[in-house]
Amino acid sequence: MVIVAGLHADARRAAVARLLADVPGGVVLHHDLATAAAGTVVRTVRDATGVLSSGEAPLVNDCACCALREDLVPELERLADSGTVPLAVVELWDSVEPKAMAEVITAGGFTVTGVITAVDPALVLPYLGNGDDLAEGGLAAAATDQRTVADTFARQLEYAPVLAVADSPEADDEDRELLAQLHPTARRVPIADGDLAGAARAGFDVEAAAAAQHPRAPCCPPRPTRTG
Repeated sequence: MVIVAGLHADARRAAVARLLADVPGGVVLHHDLATAAAGTVVRTVRDATGVLSSGEAPLVNDCACCALREDLVPELERLADSGTVPLAVVELWDSVEPKAMAEVITAGGFTVTGVITAVDPALVLPYLGNGDDLAEGGLAAAATDQRTVADTFARQLEYAPVLAVADSPEADDEDRELLAQLHPTARRVPIADGDLAGAARAGFDVEAAAAAQHPRAPCCPPRPTRTG
């Protein structure tokens, strides 16, 4: 299975759509954390034709990201039990970072074949320069989430060995060069005409990816510590 992440939501959705178009029968599992203020996380499973199923997962200790952790593996097990899914795509919500989810999926007994961060080259510099808290843009994953837009995007970018690059009319050569400089070892695959499905199945080393990221970098608000 493959994880697709990214604060650049339009680019992320385009990458997911491309994977579904290129792998007939592929499905996407997505948890929408935008409804967290109402106490739930909305889960959808869809293929290229539309939504196959939907449901809600309650917040865990007022943490939407924790609810995602709890709900993710059981849903993946259900998809695996069907025996008919050639490619399962986990599309992460905007500010969810792929490291924690890759580790949750692996701990659940599944193999992650690829981690992709979708990027709009024209937005790389603006996002890296954005010191606003995620909460200011409605992107916080928990009440305790104190991450910034810049830090979150930087970690999404550095963790993924594959960058799905949108064909943005606003991007210029300098934007693309900056992207290459920021992550020179990443495989950059154009969403419009690149082999994104091949990149998604190329293989992924969870331990190596974790070692390459700063050990103090939070991937999502941590599970609350129980007291008493």
